[in-house]
Amino acid sequence: MEQRIVEASNLSAAKRVVELGPGTGGTTRTFLQHLGQDARLLSIELSPYFHELLGEIADPRHVNHLGSAEDLAEILASHDMAHPDVVISGIPFSKMPEAVATRVAQAVKDNLVEGGRFIAYQFRRDVAGITDPIMGAHASCRLELRNIPPMRVYRWFKTSGD
Repeated sequence: MEQRIVEASNLSAAKRVVELGPGTGGTTRTFLQHLGQDARLLSIELSPYFHELLGEIADPRHVNHLGSAEDLAEILASHDMAHPDVVISGIPFSKMPEAVATRVAQAVKDNLVEGGRFIAYQFRRDVAGITDPIMGAHASCRLELRNIPPMRVYRWFKTSGD
């Protein structure tokens, strides 16, 4: 599953990556293994408990932030981070109020660099119904059957004029 996310996001070429909803940090550690030494990974976590766990990651490329993905622009500015090349989301869009999910998807679009990638790994399809009207139809959706339960990995690109 993590390998599918790494491939979809092309992490080895990314310099600025944002991870939304990293949870306990398992995916965060994997992403750091695939990032270059000059890259930065900003993790945005809403749960104080998970945020504390993420604080145990001792990698100078990792920035740990407690907050909401809705506030992406302000969070990027507070860490002097330019528009990300990649935003990866594990937050469960199916569990959020639709208005919140829409604001998160809009924040991703507004803050991605032109040509940037938004990757969302989800159990359900809700993220496509929310994000497609904002970013255009997803470029790909791959079902990872080896994950229990199976997980979908969606990818969008921010195109010029978006």
